[in-house]
Parts: sequence; C-alpha cells; structure tokens
Amino acid sequence: MPLRGGLGAVALLAALVVAVLGALYAGDSRPGPGDARIGAAVGGAGAAGRHAAEAADFLGEPLGAAALVAVVVTGCLLLRRPRAAVLAVAGPGAAVGAATLLKSVVGRTIHGGNLSYPSGHTAFATAVALVLALLAAGRPALGRTAGTAVVLGAALVAGAVMGWAQVALGAHYPTDVLGGWCTALAVVPATAWLVDRTADGPRRPGG
Repeated sequence: MPLRGGLGAVALLAALVVAVLGALYAGDSRPGPGDARIGAAVGGAGAAGRHAAEAADFLGEPLGAAALVAVVVTGCLLLRRPRAAVLAVAGPGAAVGAATLLKSVVGRTIHGGNLSYPSGHTAFATAVALVLALLAAGRPALGRTAGTAVVLGAALVAGAVMGWAQVALGAHYPTDVLGGWCTALAVVPATAWLVDRTADGPRRPGG
C-alpha cells in the first residue's frame, strides 16, 4: 500500500529518536531535564484522573492487551480484512517485543531497578492505534495526504493518552513515553510492509 511506504521517513525519524534517547539515558535512573517538570504537572490529576489513568494502563497489561487485540482482530475479520487482522497481532507484538529488548539494552531504571526505557505500554497503545488508522486510511476516498494525517493523528492521540497515564501513575518518565511512542512509529510501518510482502508473495519476472 503506497500509504505504508510513505510512512518510511516517519519510521526512520522515529528510530533515530529512540536511538538518541536510549544513548542519552543508558544506565541512568534519574529523570531528564524536562522529566521532573512534566511529571509534576501530570501527577496532580486527582482521584478521578488517577482512576482514568489506571483504566488506560489496564489496556497495556497482558489481560487488557489481549482483550483489545482480540476485539481488533475480530473486527478486521468481520470486515473481511485478513491482512489487517494479521497486522493487528504482528504490529503490537513487534512493538512490545522491540520495547522489551530495548529496555534490557538501554538499562534505564525507575523506582529502584524497574527497567523503564522505552515504555512498552505506550508502544502497545500507539501500535494498536496505528493498525486501526492504517485500516481506515486504506480507503481510496481518503487519499494519501489525508490518510497519512489520520494515521499520525491516531498515533499521537493514543500515545498521548497512554503516555499521560504512565507518567501520572509514576510508572515511567516522560522521555520513556516518548521513546515508546517512537518505537511503535518505527516498528509498525516496517511490520506492515513485511505483512504485505509476505501476503503478496514473490514477484515473478516480468509479472
């Protein structure tokens, strides 16, 4: 799909951000220059805000994540979009897998030893939003520019909501959240390309 190819530059830029932040905070356990200020502002959400944050956080936990992916896959199959159903599993799975691997490589910690960079919850939520947005943006009536705007807008909203929840609950620094968001932006377009290549099969010479 041309739209997925058009996200290549975004994916490369996101991967660069992940790498730079990872290098800056490797082996660290302290908040960055802006982390403390943002964390203090977000942390004053009150009881209602904390309940909302916990609800969002649940969607990134194993049970909530499995239920969410199951709903998305079922919707894709009902719409007769099997390729999107495969991406609904592979995209978030690859994003969370990459985040988990990066946590071990970077070694940034929070609260006395919990690996924190990048945020797997944020990567997961952003990845699911990207899958849904790619499904919607695939409609011919949208066009490439509008489709790209839909995809990036959905990723921004989902990443912001889950990222806010992680910072509000004290589970991650804001820079961890940014790293998780960019991890999904880097991994999901690449995964979508691989799904397309696998589904289309090898090209025949002259075909």
